[in-house]
Amino acid sequence: MTEKVKMIEGEMYFSNDPELLELRERARDWMKNFSELPIRAYKQKELMIKEFFGHAGNTPFIEAPLRCDYGFNIYVGDDFFANFNCTLLDVCRIDIGDRCMLAPNVQLYTATHPIDPVQRASGKEYGKPIKIGNDVWIGGGAIINPGIVIGNNVVVASGSVVTKNVPDNVVVGGNPAAVIRSIELSE
Repeated sequence: MTEKVKMIEGEMYFSNDPELLELRERARDWMKNFSELPIRAYKQKELMIKEFFGHAGNTPFIEAPLRCDYGFNIYVGDDFFANFNCTLLDVCRIDIGDRCMLAPNVQLYTATHPIDPVQRASGKEYGKPIKIGNDVWIGGGAIINPGIVIGNNVVVASGSVVTKNVPDNVVVGGNPAAVIRSIELSE
């Protein structure tokens, strides 16, 4: 099993593997090129996102800069929006549903490290996938930790640190994030 396959499957892997280093370099080139496009280059940006991500639905829009590890582990639905300076650490898969919005400085972390110091010193790391439902708005500066599942119709308040799964139809906030209230859906 290659280090890339181990990484994608959430197994312990060496991030300094030559194939992974090359893929991260490719991602950095993409981020640089994407950031240099003029603001009105909507169609070119959309095409770049669709070619770079594992999947992008209709009309994805990202304000540069965007930071990620690889890009190919990012899957977004229709009408995805990410504001300035979002970070998507995609050593494992990040799935984001339709009509989702990420405010500035949102951080999604699939990457993690062993808690045991001996294992951590080995240089190996691993990841846990993140899944975000449809119609989710993640407020500015929020952090979503590895392995988190966020339901549909959720609002994550600005500055929150999400450390546990979030059910459908709620507003969460704080550090660690907790349910603040339910959302009543309009007809």
